[in-house]
Amino acid sequence: MTQTQAEGFRWPNSVPLPQSVQLIEVGPRDGLQNEPAPWTTTQKIALIEQLGETGLNNIEIGAFVHPGKVPQMADSADVIQHVMAWAKQGSPPERITYSALVPNTKGLARALESGIKRIAVFTAASDAFNTANIGMTVEASLQQYQAVIQEALAAGVSVRGYVSTAFVCPYAGLIAKTQVRPVIEALLAMGVDEVSVGDTIGAAVPTQVTDTLAYVLERIPAHQLALHCHDTYGYALANTLAALQLGITRHDSSIGGLGGCPYAPGASGNLATEKLVGFLNRMGIQTGVDTEKLNAVAQWVKQHDNPCAK
Repeated sequence: MTQTQAEGFRWPNSVPLPQSVQLIEVGPRDGLQNEPAPWTTTQKIALIEQLGETGLNNIEIGAFVHPGKVPQMADSADVIQHVMAWAKQGSPPERITYSALVPNTKGLARALESGIKRIAVFTAASDAFNTANIGMTVEASLQQYQAVIQEALAAGVSVRGYVSTAFVCPYAGLIAKTQVRPVIEALLAMGVDEVSVGDTIGAAVPTQVTDTLAYVLERIPAHQLALHCHDTYGYALANTLAALQLGITRHDSSIGGLGGCPYAPGASGNLATEKLVGFLNRMGIQTGVDTEKLNAVAQWVKQHDNPCAK
């Protein structure tokens, strides 16, 4: 192929990629909650403050879950109260939205007291996983979240949703796309404004991601969906590309690849934010993130004097 031919070459059936992507940083919550040794409150705050300087607009910073089940998140109220007080002083940019995970109305009460303005609720596409994770079926969890979502919205707090094991479950195996869409639709009908679709154990492949998300997109607009990839088998970036080609422009990631899932055997870390940003940059997709600052934070995480730093 000559240079002239190469310049004019186009892959068959090529799909235009989005010009920009919005990242949701989940390291301070989803990342740290699965680390074997809890980070101190001071260390978490330092991480959140550094992430806020990189250009990231959405950062999940805690979880109001039972401290006996997830001790790594036991200090979430203290972390969030500090960050929200810091935000009121105008230290972090106003563009940043901070959020926290909430499992029930009791957790919501603690979240509202902390001053957080966005929460997330979580369920799954697999009953087997949901039972292992939160002790109830998918349907039961949706019934429980109805009150949580209504109370949050009434208090002026926006709500995000997570649907785990949307592609592969560690207990039930492959998940049919017909199991996924009804759960997403149910959450949106309750007032959730965005649903993060999760490859919880990192075992999905691009064809499966395309098939499931295309089916979901038949009824749900792309701007209400996000993709949450784990990189257990190194498939995360390929799955991200599959979602980008379908117009999914919101993607979860975790600084330094921190995290996994304590209720998903075999699940390793989340897709690293710095890895994802580098990937998007190479394709000319804008993220609004300062790569140099982001890489510095990732290096800080990896070199940090803490047993859970990688």
